[in-house]
Amino acid sequence: MSTHVFVLMLENRSFDHMLGFSGIAGADAVTGAKTQIDGLSGGESNTFNGKAYGVQQGAGWAMPVDPGHEFPDVLTQLCGPGSSYAPGGAYPSIHNSGFATSYANTAGAGDPGEIMKCFTPEQLPVLNALAREFAVCDRWYSSVPGPTWPNRMFVHAASSAGLDHSPTTAEILEWETLAGFSFQNGNIFDRLMAKSVTRRLYAGDEFPMVAALKGIGLDDIRPFHYFANDLQGSYPYSYTFIEPSYNATGDYNCSTSQHPLDDVTRGEALIKCTYEAIRNSPLWPDSLLIVTWDEHGGFYDHAAPGAAMPPGDQSPRSSYGFTFEQYGGRVPAVIVSPRIPQNLIDHRVYDHASIPATLENLFGLVPLTRRDAAANELSPLLSLATHRDTPSTLPAPAVSGLGGCDPVDCFDAPAAVSPAAVSRPDDPIDDGNLPGVVHVAMQHDMEMSPGRTAEIRDRVASLQTRGDAAQYLSGVRARMRAEG
Repeated sequence: MSTHVFVLMLENRSFDHMLGFSGIAGADAVTGAKTQIDGLSGGESNTFNGKAYGVQQGAGWAMPVDPGHEFPDVLTQLCGPGSSYAPGGAYPSIHNSGFATSYANTAGAGDPGEIMKCFTPEQLPVLNALAREFAVCDRWYSSVPGPTWPNRMFVHAASSAGLDHSPTTAEILEWETLAGFSFQNGNIFDRLMAKSVTRRLYAGDEFPMVAALKGIGLDDIRPFHYFANDLQGSYPYSYTFIEPSYNATGDYNCSTSQHPLDDVTRGEALIKCTYEAIRNSPLWPDSLLIVTWDEHGGFYDHAAPGAAMPPGDQSPRSSYGFTFEQYGGRVPAVIVSPRIPQNLIDHRVYDHASIPATLENLFGLVPLTRRDAAANELSPLLSLATHRDTPSTLPAPAVSGLGGCDPVDCFDAPAAVSPAAVSRPDDPIDDGNLPGVVHVAMQHDMEMSPGRTAEIRDRVASLQTRGDAAQYLSGVRARMRAEG
């Protein structure tokens, strides 16, 4: 049994976009027979305004605009232009025909074919090396056909409590208090604590999304630059969850999240840092690392997601009346352990609820919802009786040539984000993940000043623009570092 489970979750990339042209062949994880990943043939296409846009080898290191990935965007991408969803009803038929249309309708997008471009193996040497050395899952779907926030909640709670969209600041203030984002059945950290199973959280910056959860406080978040050194000493933690850096007010510039607006090679560097820290630690023989992405980010993928088990818990936070009976877009997932035979391809269906399901199986925990109770879990991949030889290092990330950012250093503390780095400062605050990041900052702010809760809530309620948000985040960050 693996006693140390690590999860690294990055941002907004589909399986085909990252690995569709990888050409990986190997052994079927279940049967042992020769197989290959369900990737691209090169003939796949989408049509917009009567013109076909085919998949292409070679994607840009960063996208010119952020592809849409809110619930209505994904509905168009999966089901085609003009599709609609009736609240409480069945999800329409999926044929992955609307990606080019969805992207073309994004302000400033330009060429619809941009969304059909997919990386070559040479562009992502770190990810491809891991996928060939260990196990790659080619049927891992996001938990919700929608954006980041609800999908990340499924990792922690096998539910999003009905959230099917990116929450607004007003919604967060209405729903949450100092207690944090909560679920009817609690979250995986509650389950671990009840069983005295230890856990630790690492983050690339001060405002990881996991910190929005009820029960997670300032003292629970450890800066990622300590990670490698921590693993060399006494490390009693059975479960470790890792988040990248974001810089949400700067359009994710110079982050490690692999958000489409930033240089993808920086996320490659984070994956390399994470693997090598675990691989070269005393924990390696009994470790399991899961690397995946929260949702497909609007990028083309040819594999149609199937029906899903609804969580069955209370769902008061819905905007579209979604029933959670449908998976979202396919995302990459690589499962890493010296107890996994080399070069496996796993065709079984997974979603983000497979992460709590795996923890529940390994540590004897009760499922959180119907979703994780029904989910496939990963422990069958750990089939070797003892650990095998594995690479101590991975290839260096490709050189994008984009520049403008300090190199990713596994051991360096992140620099403060300057006000000059704020993008679109006059745009509304309710933009993608930004309200969620503000929510995390608000939780930290209240924790540092417990007697000022009402004042802090009023301050957050007054924020109107991205510039306002950046100023608030900068102030909270400065206090955290000063007290830290």
